[in-house]
Amino acid sequence: MAYDEELAQRFRDGLGGMAGISEKRMMGGVCFLLHGNMLGGADRTKAGEGRFMLRVGKENEAEALQRPGAMPVNFTGRHMGGLVFVDAAACDHATLEGWIALALRFVSTLPPK
Repeated sequence: MAYDEELAQRFRDGLGGMAGISEKRMMGGVCFLLHGNMLGGADRTKAGEGRFMLRVGKENEAEALQRPGAMPVNFTGRHMGGLVFVDAAACDHATLEGWIALALRFVSTLPPK
């Protein structure tokens, strides 16, 4: 995975200047946190494909995986429940905002860190 400024900026734009957001370089890309809780991120695969990662929560994962461009997150062969990858090519601005809204629905229920 590799950091990609263009994808990171698209995620920032999708957040629309929301209060309580911070950024942290993690997992080879950049993650966006709401009050210290991971909301999502952006990176490129080793093959160069852009993708967003969203923390939708386990209860929303099945719904999220039905959306176009969504894939389960697996790190080192292990399924990471509650997280989905979304193909960046399948996301225009409005679609990415919808993904971020779904992630916010879960992450906003978590206590600040």
